[in-house]
Amino acid sequence: EVEVDELQRLLAGMEKEHRSLLLKMKEGEAELARLRSVEGDKLAEQDRSAQLEKEVAMLREKIHHLDDMLKSQQRKVRQMIEQLQNSKTVIQAKDAVIQELKERVAYLEAENLEMHDRIEHLIEKQVSRGGHSSRARSKSEYVSSKRLTGPKPLPLIRVVET
Repeated sequence: EVEVDELQRLLAGMEKEHRSLLLKMKEGEAELARLRSVEGDKLAEQDRSAQLEKEVAMLREKIHHLDDMLKSQQRKVRQMIEQLQNSKTVIQAKDAVIQELKERVAYLEAENLEMHDRIEHLIEKQVSRGGHSSRARSKSEYVSSKRLTGPKPLPLIRVVET
């Protein structure tokens, strides 16, 4: 963006110089026409006329060169703007994918918590029914995975069987 601003500033300067050169050229052409109409036989005026013609030719050349440079800079600016827009589109698409993945992770974490709660409930139910088993089992023997915490978990839903 800084480069784009700099190029736009340079373009504005070149356009200003272009306008001033056009103005100078028109003034020179006007003076040349005036000198030709007054008296064409004076040597000083002929020299001035030749000098003005050379200036006009040189100014036309400069204007042509500036036009080429302006077109080139405008192409560069357009390409940079297009690249920025393409980059923004790619970033937005990746942000959307990231958001979707975050939502899926949150959903899976909620499902995981629900499953842990179901397992805990079933373990409690088995322990209360089979209280006379040969040995009591701890909850950690039945549940080997641990709960994950995320940035935005979904609400916890407990399912209790009766």
